[in-house]
Amino acid sequence: MRLAKAALLFMLAPVVTGAQVNVGEQKPEDSLPFTMTTVATFKLPWRLAFLPNGRMLITEKPGPVWLVSQTGEKIQVENTPKVYFQGQNGMMGVFLSPHYATDHSIYLTYVEPGDYGGGYALAHARLNATGTSASLENFEVLWRQVPTGKGGQAGGPIAFSPDGKYLFLAVGDRQRFTPAQDPDQPVGKILRLKLDGKPAPGNPNFGKTGAATIPLIDPARDTEAAKTAKVVSTYTFPGPNLTPAETWAIGVRTPYGLAFSPRGELWEIEHGPAGGDELNLIERGKNYGWPLVSYGNNYNGVPIPKPDTRPDLMKPVLYWVPVIAPGNLMFYRGTQTFPQWKGSGFISGLGSQTLNRIVFDGHGGAKPAERWKVGHRMRDVEEGPDGSLWMLEDASPGALIHVTPKAPQVTQ
Repeated sequence: MRLAKAALLFMLAPVVTGAQVNVGEQKPEDSLPFTMTTVATFKLPWRLAFLPNGRMLITEKPGPVWLVSQTGEKIQVENTPKVYFQGQNGMMGVFLSPHYATDHSIYLTYVEPGDYGGGYALAHARLNATGTSASLENFEVLWRQVPTGKGGQAGGPIAFSPDGKYLFLAVGDRQRFTPAQDPDQPVGKILRLKLDGKPAPGNPNFGKTGAATIPLIDPARDTEAAKTAKVVSTYTFPGPNLTPAETWAIGVRTPYGLAFSPRGELWEIEHGPAGGDELNLIERGKNYGWPLVSYGNNYNGVPIPKPDTRPDLMKPVLYWVPVIAPGNLMFYRGTQTFPQWKGSGFISGLGSQTLNRIVFDGHGGAKPAERWKVGHRMRDVEEGPDGSLWMLEDASPGALIHVTPKAPQVTQ
């Protein structure tokens, strides 16, 4: 009944045309065209965001947020929220408001302490930063995962629409499998919100009201649970804030990267299970298949039907078997430092320890370019104000790495 309801709620368009491409077997380049310089180290750094003055904000998974100069000087940001730090959970993303020049606001994504292991949250605050201090003011939680629940795979990325009016929030499935297909639960979804965290007009189910009783799922990972999740209790939404009003797309697993291309397309990168990392073009009302289909298998060896068996579901444009375990996705917009890469996408690789360049055609297509072996688990990659790249290493200590062009060799 619930899946039938999902089919009615989300009108599915045809899948992406063209064959899906497995990039997992791609071999690394023979050499690096850039130099990597460690500037500072952190405890499990997760995400960085540049301020207009060239300093950056860097999150650490255990909780602190740092204001950091490009030469590595650190100032701890005060008044940050407490986090539930365990496994994949903790402090995750930091993002500047699209109107930062006037409102000085930042957004944070994190897992907060709470019942049954804590829940994913989105908050914003005004950043008050001087040369010697930094703090958050007027801190407000804009959105919370309801119901809360233990499990990893919260996600963490957000992306602002090109017009600066809306915020897209990626919510992982929290290792609960079937709720990613449940329209009444927020996990395993891409949400589209106004900047104040409220559901955005134009969402597939905006304006629908009411209450809904939903199952809370036992996230046990045994063989039987992989086939059918176990209901252990229920939760009733009080309405009228029913989750479907926020939902833009469903059926995602572990979304760690979410970004708009220069042509205005929304792209998402996510971890598969044992195989099957995905690069998806995210569109309104579409179903991306998890956990109904995957190019990977369950960790316990139970097979998952492949996407080709379900033409009603969206297929990834690119996928990886074996995985790269992506950390983030960003688009390079610079015209200096690396002008040859303008418009390219970059994906940081955790398991593969790589930096991966992807070429996008602006019409829903993408193809792999270079794959560079950098020798570190790369959690994040971002573009600096001068067009150089900055990466964060997923380690403790984890390096903040500055990526600059390799000096040309002088021949005699």
